[in-house]
Amino acid sequence: QVQLVESGGGLVQAGDSLRLSCAASGRTFNNYAMAWFRQAPGKEREFVAAIRWSGSSPYYADSVKGRFTISRDNAKNTVYLQMNSLKPEDTAVYYCAARRSGFSDRYYSVRQYDSWGQGTQVTVSS
Repeated sequence: QVQLVESGGGLVQAGDSLRLSCAASGRTFNNYAMAWFRQAPGKEREFVAAIRWSGSSPYYADSVKGRFTISRDNAKNTVYLQMNSLKPEDTAVYYCAARRSGFSDRYYSVRQYDSWGQGTQVTVSS
């Protein structure tokens, strides 16, 4: 498994932007599908965005579509989540996830991912 470390979270105001990073180490990054999930207090962890090894055709939750962008730099073993037009309802701990066997049609399910980071807090004030 890879080890994942997220960074870039913080406290911002509604309408601001943040960019989260997820650095992978420990194994080759080749063929890994990557995703971002988030978990707000008292709620289940929910899918945010996912991306193939190739970077093509990313998928997004409806709640973030048009505002968030997932990308990856395979040379740096890093995945990013650019978050624009943040809303208070985006407040959560954001987790990076990796799937060793490549992209899954069930990319939205936490059960599809082998490795998880420790999470980074994003707080959006109104």
